[in-house]
Amino acid sequence: MSNIIKLLPEHIANQIAAGEVIQRPASVVKELMENAIDAGAEKIQVVVKDAGRTLIQLIDNGKGMSEQDALLCFERHATSKVQTADDLFALRTKGFRGEALASIAAIAHVTLRTRTSESETGTHVTIEGSKLILKEECVVPVGTSFEIKNLFFNVPARRNFLKSDNVEFNHIVDEFERIVLAHPELHFSLKHNDQELYQLHTGVLRKRIVDVLGKSANDKLVPVDETTDIVRITGYVGKPEFAKRSRGEQFFFVNDRFFKDIYFNSAVNKAFDGMIQQKMFPSYFLYLEIDPNKIDVNVHPTKTEIKFEEDRSIYSILLSSIRQALGKFNIAPTLDFDRETSFDLPLSMKNQPAVEPVISYDPEYNPFQSTVNRQSSSAVRSDNSSALRAEGFGNSQPTPEDWQQFYKIEEEEQAEPVQLEFEEEEERIKGSKILKGKFMFTPCKSGIMMIHLERAVERIIYDELMSDFISRPIASQKLLFPFTRDCTNAELREWTNHAQLINRLGFESIVQGNEVHIHAVPAILNEEQLHECLNMLLANISFKEIDKGEIAHELIRSIAVSSSKNRTFIDQDEALQGLIDQLFSSTEHVYSPSGKRILNTLTLEEIASKF
Repeated sequence: MSNIIKLLPEHIANQIAAGEVIQRPASVVKELMENAIDAGAEKIQVVVKDAGRTLIQLIDNGKGMSEQDALLCFERHATSKVQTADDLFALRTKGFRGEALASIAAIAHVTLRTRTSESETGTHVTIEGSKLILKEECVVPVGTSFEIKNLFFNVPARRNFLKSDNVEFNHIVDEFERIVLAHPELHFSLKHNDQELYQLHTGVLRKRIVDVLGKSANDKLVPVDETTDIVRITGYVGKPEFAKRSRGEQFFFVNDRFFKDIYFNSAVNKAFDGMIQQKMFPSYFLYLEIDPNKIDVNVHPTKTEIKFEEDRSIYSILLSSIRQALGKFNIAPTLDFDRETSFDLPLSMKNQPAVEPVISYDPEYNPFQSTVNRQSSSAVRSDNSSALRAEGFGNSQPTPEDWQQFYKIEEEEQAEPVQLEFEEEEERIKGSKILKGKFMFTPCKSGIMMIHLERAVERIIYDELMSDFISRPIASQKLLFPFTRDCTNAELREWTNHAQLINRLGFESIVQGNEVHIHAVPAILNEEQLHECLNMLLANISFKEIDKGEIAHELIRSIAVSSSKNRTFIDQDEALQGLIDQLFSSTEHVYSPSGKRILNTLTLEEIASKF
C-alpha cells in the first residue's frame, strides 16, 4: 500500500492558519493595533477604505524593526515575546503566537515600512500571498507602517463570505473600541473612506469612555474600585435607568486585554437584580488586574476567551464590588439591620391617618340558609337554624335534612351533563368580552377564541406600514416641538448611515453634536410612544449581524411594536369587529411580527375538562 500522508505546501498551510486567525478585516485591525502597542507606540493611526476590503493601513511611532526583523516577522511562529515555555504563564503582551503577520501575508498584498531609532534609513518590504516581491532601503520615520490591500485576494470563498461594508466596518469599530478603552494613556485615530471618525487624545479612563460613547455617557457612569489579594477591580458600571435592550456597551478587560466571559457577565447582571427590567442589559467597563500566572489566555486563536484559576472567588468579588458601588452612590437600596421593618408602610399610605380596624360579621349567617342558583337544580334551600350562634356563624341549628339536601345537591351537580352552545363563526364577535383591556374572548364553532389585542394591532400596523413602504414613503406628521435624543457615537454613526431609510420610514431629523433632533415622525406614532420607538430603532440599526436586506423589516417592526403599546380597548361591537376583520385578512394572523402568539383557541373538550 502506497503512502497517503503528505506534507502540505507552505502556502496552503499558511492559508489554513490564516482562516483561524484572520476571519474578516476587523481581525487584521486588531492584530496590527496589538502589535503596535507591544512595540511601545504612543500614537497609533488606523486608515480603512471600503470596510477593509481595499485598504487597511496602520501607522505607529513605536520602536520599529531592523532589516532582518522586517523579513522574519512574516514567518510563522516568529515572535519576540516568548523565549521559553515559562513565558506563556507570565504574559504581559498582546500577541505571543507569531501567527498574525504570517496569516495576513498569506491572504493579502502587504507593504511594510519600518525604521528603528538606531538606523538612519528604514526597510521597505512587499509581500503578496506569502511571496517576497520587494525588499529595499527607504526613508521613513521611526516606527512602523503597514498597508494591507486586497484582503482574501487568493481565497475567494472567504472574500464572498464577508458581509456588507456597513456590517464589516461595524466589526472594525468594535475591535478598535475594545483596544482604545483598554489604553486611555495612548493616542488613537480612525479614518474610514477619508472621513475621520475618532481622534482620541491621551487622558483618564472616564474621559476615554466619554470620547468613545459620547458626551451623554458622562452622567451615566458609576465608579467601581475594589482591591483584594486575588484581584483588583476598577472601572465603571452604568446607572440602572440607562440599561439598554442590547449588550453593546459591555466590556471586560484583564491586564489590559479585552475578553468575554458569560460567567462573570452573570455576576454583573445579578448585581443589578431588582433595579432593571427583564431583557434589559446594564452597561459596564470593568478592568481586572490579576497575577498572569493565574490566568491562561492561550485558549482561543482570537484570545478573547480566558481561563481563570480562581474564577469563583472573582465572581463573588465582582458581584459585591458592583453592589457596593451602586449602594455607595445611593442607586441600590440599602439595608439597615437595626431597624424594625415590620412596621414599614407602603409609600402610598404614608400620609393617611391611622384608623382602628373594625371586624364585621353577619350574626344571622347560615351556610344552609343562602339561596343557591344552579343550572342543575331550581331548588332553593332555606332553614331557620340556630346551632352556630355560639361560634358566630348564625342563629339556627342545621337539621339532618340540611345535610341530606347538601349532599344531594353535590350529587346532582356531578351528574349534570355539560352542554355548551356557541355562536356561529361568522357571528363570533357577538358576546365577546375584553379582559383588563388586553385580551378578548369570543365564542367560535370549536370553543372560545382568545386574542391578544395588542399583538393583533401590532400585526395590522406592520402589514399596513410594509405595504406603504414598498410603494411610497410612510406618511409622517410634524412635531410641534422637536424631540431631542442623546446618542452614543456608534448610534449617531448608524443613524447617519441609514438616514435615507429612516427618512422613508416617516422620520425627519437633524444630527447636531451628540444629539438627534426629530422634527417629524410616522403618523401612526404618538409622543408617548416616540421614546421607546427610537430606542428600538437605534438598537436594531446598531445590531451588527442584521443583513442589509432585513434592516427595513426590523425598523418597521420597531414602529409597529411601539405604536401598538399602551392602547385602550373597549367593548364596542363595531370597533372589535373591524379589528378582527383586519387581523383575519392578513396572510399571517397567528403570530405577531415579533414572533409572539396572537390568538389561541380553548376547545370544548378543554373547557369541559375544567369542570
